[in-house]
Amino acid sequence: MTLVSNRPAPSGNGAARQGIGAYAAGVRAVVGLEMRQRMRSRGWYIMLAIWFVIIAAVTALTWRSWDIQRGYLSAQDQAVGAPGSMIFEVVLAFVLLFGLMVAPAFSANAINGDRAGGTLAILQVTMLTTGQILWGKFLASWLAGLGFLLVSVPFLVFAIAQGGLGAAHILVALLLLAVELGVVCALGVGISALASRPLFSIVVTYLVVAALVFGTLIAFGLGAMVSNGTVKANEVYYKNTFVEGDVATLANGEELYAQPEPKDITDQNSDYACFGPLNEVTAVRTDRVAWMLAMNPFVVVADAIPYASKTQENMYGQGAFAMISQGARYAQAGPEVTQQCANGKVAPSFVEQKTPLWPLGLGLQLLVAAGVLALGWRALRTPAGKLPKGTRIA
Repeated sequence: MTLVSNRPAPSGNGAARQGIGAYAAGVRAVVGLEMRQRMRSRGWYIMLAIWFVIIAAVTALTWRSWDIQRGYLSAQDQAVGAPGSMIFEVVLAFVLLFGLMVAPAFSANAINGDRAGGTLAILQVTMLTTGQILWGKFLASWLAGLGFLLVSVPFLVFAIAQGGLGAAHILVALLLLAVELGVVCALGVGISALASRPLFSIVVTYLVVAALVFGTLIAFGLGAMVSNGTVKANEVYYKNTFVEGDVATLANGEELYAQPEPKDITDQNSDYACFGPLNEVTAVRTDRVAWMLAMNPFVVVADAIPYASKTQENMYGQGAFAMISQGARYAQAGPEVTQQCANGKVAPSFVEQKTPLWPLGLGLQLLVAAGVLALGWRALRTPAGKLPKGTRIA
């Protein structure tokens, strides 16, 4: 089947001939049409209300949990601790996780849903170009997703107001959350242009999101298992192992005899000491596969947040996102830093990398999303030539 259009086929420089203003006006027209259709539906407002109530409940429960835990802390810890960090991280994790689950619902049927309803052909026979239609659909789905992010802002601000964090935390977190929602919406719109059935595109988009959240962790773990290498390291001497005498008795009755402190120590701290000549030892080269871990949305958001602990060795009291960031930077550093006594140095308890990992992960995400959108543009352009069997065009 061949789709015949009465308008001239848009060429690659069609946008240049129209001018930036005219091109943007066409995109705004598609966005306005999509948003009016969404805002006429009660379901969108009902979902926003449910979202608000759930986040409010999560915030209240987190506050209550912190208050209960505070009763078990000492007076000094109570003076230092603040509920803001805990509430912020719980709400942030909840918004990111469920935002990634909601975004495909607004984007994964943006193109083929209109095609199934017979309304896509109406747009295609107008003077709108393929790029204007695709960009308009993407921006409309992104704006719908940002509505849910906007509802969560008061609770993130409330967490900041409780102390322990700064304004930069919420600004960076909101920016990265918005970008991650945009990446998922771009993937959904591109897949909806490629797939002929709305249900299929929705399922595929959810699978892609699952691959970013869980698949990257699995791929990193499997990649680390086969990314073996070598690093120069010497022996480790454990200090303060034996409490009394020269013998320590294990739980199974086995006795360990204390070694005398070595003379040729190359580096040491209060717990360990490195001594002896450097030899080649086998190590896991996580630095070679850290780019897989970097694509995870939680790693991107966590590594971008400017925690004060990123310049300090004391990680006490930091939440899950700070630990995610530290774990990602351990993987990025590789055995040269993480292997005990590598190059004769004691492995640091805190890894401070001058080059953050999140720009690499976000760049890879944007590259994949741009590729999917480009394929979607190619599938959406008219005249379409041959269409899949059973595809509705009017």
